[in-house]
Amino acid sequence: MTSELNSFDVVVIGGGAAGLSAALMLGRTRRSVAVVDAGQPRNSPAAGVHGFLTREGMNPLDLVAAGRADVESYGGIIVPGTAVDVVPTGDAFHRFRTTLDDGTVLLSRRLLLTTGLTDVLPEIPGLRERWGQEVLHCPFCHGWEVRDQHIGILGTSPMSGHQALLFRQWSSNITLFLNDTVEPTEEEWEQLAARGVTVVDGAVARVLNDNDGGRLSGVKLADGHVVSLEALAVGPRFVANTGIFSSLGLTPVQHPMGVGEHLAVDEMGATEVDGVWAAGNVANLMLQVLPAAASGSMSAVAINNHLMAEELQQDLADYRASSNRPSPDSLSSVPARGESRIGAEVS
Repeated sequence: MTSELNSFDVVVIGGGAAGLSAALMLGRTRRSVAVVDAGQPRNSPAAGVHGFLTREGMNPLDLVAAGRADVESYGGIIVPGTAVDVVPTGDAFHRFRTTLDDGTVLLSRRLLLTTGLTDVLPEIPGLRERWGQEVLHCPFCHGWEVRDQHIGILGTSPMSGHQALLFRQWSSNITLFLNDTVEPTEEEWEQLAARGVTVVDGAVARVLNDNDGGRLSGVKLADGHVVSLEALAVGPRFVANTGIFSSLGLTPVQHPMGVGEHLAVDEMGATEVDGVWAAGNVANLMLQVLPAAASGSMSAVAINNHLMAEELQQDLADYRASSNRPSPDSLSSVPARGESRIGAEVS
């Protein structure tokens, strides 16, 4: 027999903003919910969360801690660990089984996947060490913090030119490194010149740091030339964390903008597999923290309604089979407008 301690209406795999927001909403709808959290939030290297109304500049780990407390206040359970296997059970009620790395098994009626994405960075020495600090990628997330500094743009894809044009809003000192990767069109050359962006040819061989591990100080090109910088923007490749979900029949697809892979979902987060939703960056690579949280809330509403529809069908079946079911005649008399049926009761 299934232990109630390990069976839930919903298991949420992923304990970031999307997953916690969904679990909070599900708890408030009186659903039993467990959040599997591997404790590795994508934005943990960053000093603060930005663009999140009322939480501006908050430490990312503090935001997660506050979110967990919110979830637990409504009866939700945070389960530390990493999901290593997720499969359909074949059972009509608890349809999914999630196994964690410590052997814990969680059964659930529905699944929400909020495992986020992995930023795949270029293999350039010194780059990852400053990721989330002076090495960044989103001007809307971190442009204010590096305003008026000398900002380099590392060429990684055709989008790098657009990235340089965007960062020009925060600083007049922008240098685009083509990095033997980017080949601007004639129109793009003109745009870069019009915005006053300096363009440097040749591959970037190394990111330089003060005192061998301190703040970023510049980049060294393959030809030995050194360019001093205060910040470096990089467009990583985004790869949604979907590896274990192939057993559910889910396959990631390429993002329309060519920036990586993600799970395809509808407007409420439903995947192509019945009973499985996805929210946050695993389903939308471009989301910041606030819209990721919002997507989790939307998916939670959809999941609750999906469960309610299933429960309604069972209630109807039980009701129709009940000997206490009223006869059709007892339900046919509908009060006229303004009248009431005092003492009427349907059992």
